[in-house]
Amino acid sequence: MLVVEDEERFAAGLRDGLEAEGFAVDVALDGVDGLWLAREHAYDAIVLDIMLPRLNGYRVCRELRGAGDWTPILMLTAKEGEWDEIEGLDTGADDYLTKPVSYGVLLARLRALLRRDAHQRPAVLTAGDLRLDPATRTVSRAGRDIEVTARELAVLEFLLRRAGEAVAKRTILDQVWGDDFEGDPNIVEVYVRRLRNKVDRPFGRRSLVTVRGHGYRLVRDDPGDR
Repeated sequence: MLVVEDEERFAAGLRDGLEAEGFAVDVALDGVDGLWLAREHAYDAIVLDIMLPRLNGYRVCRELRGAGDWTPILMLTAKEGEWDEIEGLDTGADDYLTKPVSYGVLLARLRALLRRDAHQRPAVLTAGDLRLDPATRTVSRAGRDIEVTARELAVLEFLLRRAGEAVAKRTILDQVWGDDFEGDPNIVEVYVRRLRNKVDRPFGRRSLVTVRGHGYRLVRDDPGDR
């Protein structure tokens, strides 16, 4: 396990706690050293702070993913805000926690990451000629690239992973926005409409289907006559 964290006492506490759980732990106090260690050693997971000296966590994550290193990364930051989380995930992080963190929650998140086969490049998700690459965060259809926002991509990725299933609006909201979201639940409809305008209508398709009284389904075979 690699911990990249510039707050020495916090880093030491993480190291001691993780070692007590049976992990071998290396600590780096800045981004340059963290990137070097990550390139030199095969770690099971990386705990990566964002606000680091010399090289920030976004850059470290982007460099690793660009080099084809898919070691699970859990990002930590003292910053709060949706856009910080989105930027962290967009650079290739697998999960994100805001400080102050509960050690129990951090450990549970790490265990969840370790249960995934995250050392391999994520598989491209497809439905007919619609493709979403989770590694590069890109979407295309019929060979044409489609520009989507981070939230649009998250909604589409969730529906692609459940392709063929009728998914309730509440489920989409909980999984993409989080179960503590307190805004208007109709935001799901807004994003589905935006996606239809980007991945369906320009191509004469109807792959994002409304399931009346329930939610939405992304059809697998994507026939043009639906």
